[in-house]
Amino acid sequence: DRHDVTNAQFAAFVRATGYVTVAERPLDPARFPGAKPELLKPGAMVFTRPRQVADLDDVSQWWAYVPGANWKHPDGPASSISGRDGYPVVQVAYADALAYARWLGRDLPTEAEWEYAARGGIEDADYVWGNEKKPGGKPQANFWQGIFPVLDAGDDGFVGLAPVGCFPPNGYGLYDMAGNVWQWTR
Repeated sequence: DRHDVTNAQFAAFVRATGYVTVAERPLDPARFPGAKPELLKPGAMVFTRPRQVADLDDVSQWWAYVPGANWKHPDGPASSISGRDGYPVVQVAYADALAYARWLGRDLPTEAEWEYAARGGIEDADYVWGNEKKPGGKPQANFWQGIFPVLDAGDDGFVGLAPVGCFPPNGYGLYDMAGNVWQWTR
């Protein structure tokens, strides 16, 4: 695709197929012997900015398993994607991304294919858009600005996620090949 899969696109897939994502499926306790019962509820890992960080090696200060978090409720059961149709879908597992691609008669790219596409015809550059972080003073992607993981200043216009296609496409006409969200490859 020319850009990340949006919430609206993924919702259309779910409506058409009845697909249930990995984060929505019940967990079998037999597959996770010794796991705490509260961790056996469907959910996903959620990023939450801490006020302070004691040790950058301890990601549990900003990542936590949240029961009820899934693509429709990306930050937990009280959150929603309402009004965010044009934002990239998140909280999808590899199996979910592959099921979506196959529904469209496609496949996920290999890492090498993704890297080639991301570069947009540019080779040996620091960024997928070239060597300058902000050409002409303009950000080319949504990424963290500030003190990670405590402060994202939003200098690119966004704190957290940005809608797809907010930044210029690369040389192949592809959007959001850097920053914003992680992307699955084969």
